[in-house]
Amino acid sequence: MRELVAEPMEKAAFEPYGQVLSDPGPDNRTDYVGQISNGRPGIEINLAVVRALPPKALPIEVIKMERHPLSSQAFLPLDCDRYLVIAAHPQGKDGPPDPATLRAFIAPGHVGINYNAGTWHFPLTSLDRPATFALLMYMDGGPRDVDWATLAEPIRLNIA
Repeated sequence: MRELVAEPMEKAAFEPYGQVLSDPGPDNRTDYVGQISNGRPGIEINLAVVRALPPKALPIEVIKMERHPLSSQAFLPLDCDRYLVIAAHPQGKDGPPDPATLRAFIAPGHVGINYNAGTWHFPLTSLDRPATFALLMYMDGGPRDVDWATLAEPIRLNIA
């Protein structure tokens, strides 16, 4: 079984998968509107509040991943210490997760993320304790909202 170690979240390292939504600094505002994408005209944006739970045991075995092929997906921590972000590119244009591109990050609870449409990712997982997030994505409840894939070989993820 392949092993992977989660690394601290850094904007440049996460950039191939999406955007890190962080403190706007001295400008008091950073707009990310250009990164929110919708591949289905007429579909409404969904704003939800979701709970993420910590893993039952460490290390974590990554077996399945999900993606939203036609929408970006943003998570904004509302009450969180740290959380786990695991992402991968598809194999080819529209294939299953490419294990060679799989990366894992530990995000601090004051930093949000926005996955690019089509980015494979592990379900939202908090570390340390249950956490609450705002979620923003385009969805209609149909079959193109989410795709699931089982990895050919599970990945053992260690939290440093």
